Amino acid sequence: MGDVKISVKDLNLYYGDVQALKNNNIEIKDKRITALIGPSGCGKSTFLRTLNRMNDLIDSVKINGTVIIDGKDIYDSQVDVVQLRKRVGMVFQRPNPFPMSIYDNIAYGPRIHGTKKKSNLDEIVEKSLKAAALWDEAKNRLHKPALGLSGGQQQRLCIARLLAVEPEVLLMDEPTSALDPISTLKIEELISELKSMYTIIIVTHNMQQAARVSDYTAYFLNGDMIEFDETEIIFTKPLDQRTEDYITGRFG
Repeated sequence: MGDVKISVKDLNLYYGDVQALKNNNIEIKDKRITALIGPSGCGKSTFLRTLNRMNDLIDSVKINGTVIIDGKDIYDSQVDVVQLRKRVGMVFQRPNPFPMSIYDNIAYGPRIHGTKKKSNLDEIVEKSLKAAALWDEAKNRLHKPALGLSGGQQQRLCIARLLAVEPEVLLMDEPTSALDPISTLKIEELISELKSMYTIIIVTHNMQQAARVSDYTAYFLNGDMIEFDETEIIFTKPLDQRTEDYITGRFG
């Protein structure tokens, strides 16, 4: 426990001529929850997307620096990006189930990666829904459209869909910002339960959420990672005045 899973060194990212990340350095521990906080447009989501190369999909992006996961630089030209995104999965701000059944949403990834046998798929679907705390609500409607679920259930379905391909790292980009308080609490409880099996990095605007769920917190401002430490320290004894100003609401 507590070993470094992801090591980011001197990471810079540009959208055309605009520098969005400035010399970011961080070591993210395995099977811990790391929260990324900071005002809108500060680089949190951009940083999150560098960890599974989602920014590669944007034309004008230039990236330099290294992102090492389990000892390998994910920006090496030999890296298979499809395999990388299987290992390092992403949950987005708004739930985005595919327009198909609950079952097919979860079986989709395993099928792409070669699992065809129905009994194996049945097992993966059940296991993933249980892991995402959705099995009891979904087991009698597996072949009904996923879009019939509530927003909170859809987000748990998207987490189950991610777990079905057996990732190691879960990236969550404001996973509860579109949800009501009760659904938010369910997702937070789920994140806490998943920590024993996955390395989780969560971008959140909600500082109470960061304080509740995370072990470590990084504070971003204008593309700079200002401070990174154990969450309790960031929220009670930050070293940088800018962190304190943000946390106490004097800024942001």
